[in-house]
Amino acid sequence: MEAVRKRLIHITRCRGITRRSIRRFVRYDPTLQSIYKFSSTEINQFLAIPHKQASLLYSDLRNPSLIKQIIQDISSCRVITLVDEDYPVVLKTIKDAPLVLYAMGNTSLLDKHPLISVIGTRKPSREALSKTEAFVVPLIHSNWVIVSGMASGIDSMAHQQTLKYDGMTIAVLGGGFHHIYPKHNYHLFNQIAEHGLVLSEYPPDTPPKRYHFPERNRIISGLSFGTLVIEATERSGTLITVDQALDQGREVYAVPGNPFLAQTRGCHKMIQEGAKLVQHPMDIMEDWERMESNYKLLS
Repeated sequence: MEAVRKRLIHITRCRGITRRSIRRFVRYDPTLQSIYKFSSTEINQFLAIPHKQASLLYSDLRNPSLIKQIIQDISSCRVITLVDEDYPVVLKTIKDAPLVLYAMGNTSLLDKHPLISVIGTRKPSREALSKTEAFVVPLIHSNWVIVSGMASGIDSMAHQQTLKYDGMTIAVLGGGFHHIYPKHNYHLFNQIAEHGLVLSEYPPDTPPKRYHFPERNRIISGLSFGTLVIEATERSGTLITVDQALDQGREVYAVPGNPFLAQTRGCHKMIQEGAKLVQHPMDIMEDWERMESNYKLLS
């Protein structure tokens, strides 16, 4: 098993292959051993990928510098793979589950219940902090794990409130640990790594790219019993996480607000489309009490 996990980590770091192709190959060879014996032409034919990509993959499978970098990364942070016993079971149920997760901090938080993702706009209103305090702090005091994406705005508020009240929080990043985004959250990153847990699907040296953030959102919602939206504009990126949460069969909660504020219109739209309107944290807690036994069977 150790050899398989090392090959999985290696292959996910190679150029020219997607997660989808890796999954397809795993079904063919669960040991992942045979791909190292393929020529670039055989890779091209078997995986049905262009010659250029097949050549990149063939090269990276034999690249000693890449292997050395992986060894260094494994020594600097925890790596959890899909074949590990401590891989979060709830993530195995989602579409395109991450094959590898890099972790810094307390990985036992992944075994806690309940987890809730708290998300929202990067440009919150002046009311946003009081909303976050009103809805999130009671959950913190009730030992809920707060999951978010460490972005500016609502995400940061959720993490900061959790740290302030000695709660449990998980941040899921859109880049590697050596490229914190936004840069002004570097101190927050260190705090979460020390007192909570930071996760990333991307190796430590990977700079964040625009498409990483929608990708990481499926992990934020996938880890959680439900997603709580504090504020969102009508075209907010927050809606991507909401769509993924619904697709994953998770609960979605939205906080209503002043109808004249742009930051609340997204929440009102979600409520119109079926999200649960929350007026008090107890609305969420009561839902969890009703669903706890079924959810724990899943996880």
